[in-house]
Amino acid sequence: MLVLTATAGDLIESQVKRDLGIKDMGTLLPGHGGIMDRLDSILPSAFVTWLILTIFV
Repeated sequence: MLVLTATAGDLIESQVKRDLGIKDMGTLLPGHGGIMDRLDSILPSAFVTWLILTIFV
């Protein structure tokens, strides 16, 4: 489940960037695409992890 969520988060963020016509979401991490390129798969995965742990634990 986490692999699918991380991949979807990355693909969705890439699609948003394409639609907006921008290469980087920020300048805080030059050469890395910004903070959102680092968090685009972590944030949805963290939510799914929390949800799964809440349901089963």
